[in-house]
Amino acid sequence: MAAELERLVGPPLASTPRERLWGWVLPLLVTAFAGVLRFWDLARPHALVFDETYYVRNAWTMLATGIEMSWPQGSDKSFEAGDVDVYSSTGDYVVHPPVGKWMIALGEHLFGVQSSFGWRFSSALFGTLCVLLVARATRRLLGSTLLGTTAGLLLAVDGLSLVMSRTGILDVFLTFWVLVAFALLLIDRDWMRRRLAAAVVSGSGWPRLWWRPWRFAAVVALALSCGVKWSGLYFTAAFLLMSVLWDVAARRRAGQPAWWTALLGDGLPAAVVALPTLVVVYTATWAGWFASTTGHLRNWAIENPGEGVQWLPPALRSLWKYHQDMWQFHTTLDSPHAYKSSPWAWMVQGRPTSFYYQGQAQGVTGCGADSCTEAITSLGNPVIWWSGCLALLVLLFCWALKRDWRAGAVLAGVAAGWLPWFTVGDRTIFQFYAVVFAPFVVMAVVYCFGLLIGPPPPQPSGGGVLTGRRLAGVVVSGSVVVLAVLAAAYFWPVWTAQLITYDAWRARMWFASWI
Repeated sequence: MAAELERLVGPPLASTPRERLWGWVLPLLVTAFAGVLRFWDLARPHALVFDETYYVRNAWTMLATGIEMSWPQGSDKSFEAGDVDVYSSTGDYVVHPPVGKWMIALGEHLFGVQSSFGWRFSSALFGTLCVLLVARATRRLLGSTLLGTTAGLLLAVDGLSLVMSRTGILDVFLTFWVLVAFALLLIDRDWMRRRLAAAVVSGSGWPRLWWRPWRFAAVVALALSCGVKWSGLYFTAAFLLMSVLWDVAARRRAGQPAWWTALLGDGLPAAVVALPTLVVVYTATWAGWFASTTGHLRNWAIENPGEGVQWLPPALRSLWKYHQDMWQFHTTLDSPHAYKSSPWAWMVQGRPTSFYYQGQAQGVTGCGADSCTEAITSLGNPVIWWSGCLALLVLLFCWALKRDWRAGAVLAGVAAGWLPWFTVGDRTIFQFYAVVFAPFVVMAVVYCFGLLIGPPPPQPSGGGVLTGRRLAGVVVSGSVVVLAVLAAAYFWPVWTAQLITYDAWRARMWFASWI
């Protein structure tokens, strides 16, 4: 019976208390390191950086009134100086749902809106938690605490993830909820297979598992990702399809002959549970807007009684109209921007976004040279991202030709975060959107480390000394990790607005497109 269970479920991830302990200790250590990088000097600079001008101030008015309120033109400086109550009595027309702004508001509530540390606290907190999620999810995915911890370390020193974790804008919160959903679906995969294996071994027939607590929790997380940015919808579709295909594969492995029976038997319950949950949870994230009387378009249905979707209640009809306007904005945004970037360039870090730059013209001095600079550039760690380009090709091979579900899972995360942007035409988009699939690029790199190192030998040989292929794999993989850490130390000043000379800043801008 034990052999049959292992055939269906796979070997246990950790068989002893010591292994389980290290499965938490090492990821927590690398998470603590990530936290130091993200929280160190977080208040620098005390200025609204890039789109913080929208989201930090939106978050404050949500704390004060329950909704986003509009601000007068040119009020950034007064806000930075502590005059935070100059917003108007009119609801602001915002084009992203509320969840991410409520998460920013948490830091403002705890540390005060006059503090730039408070503006960015939540980004740093949830960006740090992303490292823990990646370490634990990769450990479960690849069956190795070492590989999981390595994945966490690489995300900790990735510049794109670091910058987004130190800036009060939305994308790191989208990344967090996507990773929560991915980790929960990995747990659900093991949960389902254990129950399927137990049913097969006991001879009780093919179970129909309508109640899947871990998948239900993943659906809630996916709904919250959509409540941060609508691009969470791509992950929702990709991950739920992936989960159902895992079920089909499990049933086929267990001997259920008709794939369409498995697809219908597992896909239908998944849809029946997931779709209403997504709608209800997402709609609930607009609770502040529903409770208000001054939110943008809150009274549209009453003011336009014959328009819109007539069978909906007035509040939902107004919300639907609001969403139509948001959709129009997102699909027609084509205003010129110096840092607009094609998705073709994202993996190679072709055009990182300059979030902040102050130099001699702004009176920056004190670096010991005639010309000084402070800059924040959302540049991914080149070692990680350029290695990731090769790693994704390897994963495509392993998924297409070897049918490795682990490669497919990682590719699903990359595809959901990257491929949809190729369809938007001339819409203004930025390279920092890639932060949401940065964790899956890291997983791809670490997956290749696993291939290079290979599985451990059945019995220790040579007193545990590495030899041959495993030694070469450890050397290559370790070299990539060391280079990534060294690159992070080198680029740290231009990720965190440190005061350096202009020449030092220019030396880190390896290509003209990085400037």
